[in-house]
Formats: sequence, C-alpha cells, structure tokens
Amino acid sequence: MILPRALLLDLDDTILDDSGCVDECWAEAATRGSSLVPGLTAIALQEAIRECGSWWWSDAERNRRGRLDLRAATTVVVGESLHRLGFQDTAAAGVIANHYRDLREEKARLHDGALETLEWARSQGIMLGLMTNGAGPAQRIKIERFGLERFFGHIVIEGECGYGKPDLRVYETLLGALGVRPSDAWAVGDNLEADVRGAMRAGIHGVWVDRHERGIADDGPKPDRVIRELRDLQNHLG
Repeated sequence: MILPRALLLDLDDTILDDSGCVDECWAEAATRGSSLVPGLTAIALQEAIRECGSWWWSDAERNRRGRLDLRAATTVVVGESLHRLGFQDTAAAGVIANHYRDLREEKARLHDGALETLEWARSQGIMLGLMTNGAGPAQRIKIERFGLERFFGHIVIEGECGYGKPDLRVYETLLGALGVRPSDAWAVGDNLEADVRGAMRAGIHGVWVDRHERGIADDGPKPDRVIRELRDLQNHLG
C-alpha cells in the first residue's frame, strides 16, 4: 500500500478521550448541585441538563459560540435547567457548571494506542497536522499536558485562527503548511461531518473513527474508510 504523505488528525475523542466521562462528571456535578439548592435532587437536575443540553448544543450557531467558551456555555445550560425545574439560582449554576468542567478536564485521557500510532506514523515519514475546534487556551492546555505538539508539523485551532471545521480553510491551511496536495492526505476524526465530510469536500481521503459503531444514519457521503479506534489506523496503512 502507498502511504499518504500526511495525516490530518482531530484531537478530542480521536486522540484524546475527552467525552467518555460525561455521564460520570454530570452525576458528580449534579450531586454537588443538590447540596447547594434546597429541594433540588441530583436525578432531576441530571435529566434536565440532558434535555436542555441536547437542545442547546443542537443549534449550529450556539454550538460554534459555546465551544469557544465552554464554561460560559455550560453555565447557561445549567442555569436554564434549574429554571425549568423551578429554581432561580445563578450562583449555584456557575458553581455546578465549573465543577463539571473541572472534572472533564481532570479526567481527559489519551485513547489506548493513540501515542504509539502517532509515533509509528512519524517513523514511516508521514507528516502530521492537528485540527481542532474550540478555544485556543483550552486546546493548547490539552496539547501541552499530553506532550502532543512534538508530533505535528502544524496545528490549527479554531479559537486561534478564527475558523473551525468543517470550514474548508482548516484543511487548506494544514495542506499548505505541510506542503501536500489533497490527494496526498488522509483526514481522521470521530465527527463524521466536521472531521471527515468537511475534509472530503476538500478532496482529502476521509477516515471516520466510529468508536461506538453507530453507523451512518443519513444519506450523506460515506467516508472512504471506517475504523473503531485511532490505533486501528496502522492496519490500514501498514
């Protein structure tokens, strides 16, 4: 097999397990909330947050704004959840939201085999580019914490450059920085639309990390390849 000259990789839930702890973190944060707000139960708050969060993040513009300031967005979701339950406590909403976000940051981990996959790709002469949405400082903290910067020839962070996936400029910026054509690159990520289909529209080979085997629920373009974990990529390249 002819190896691609470059891999364009997503960060959260591709290299890092960033959301595997969501339920656990909300359970702990909701318990904290029940101790702050008289009459509030953790179970009721969790359910309200689940419903409100699903509604809030489903809107593309709110999603874009929210991921650039996750603590503020989370505070809004918690505040609205409390409101739906009949409570008006702005201070408690901030405490609960920040506790949740602290837990999420604390529990973030590298996916098994992710680091070894990056090392293997570099050993094969494959150039690596990182593409991640979100705020610059928050994403840089993750990159530095796990020692990832050394692997990448170029890093594109939405909050630093002003545009995020699936904006074509993300992929074009990485291709230009690495000096490769779209046909010489593979894009790899867990978000089918942002990481894979966006890159495919730029002429890049799209690899979807379908970790939970959800399958494709729409009739949109199918990814060129589907893998369960980033570490499985070596089987498609080696």
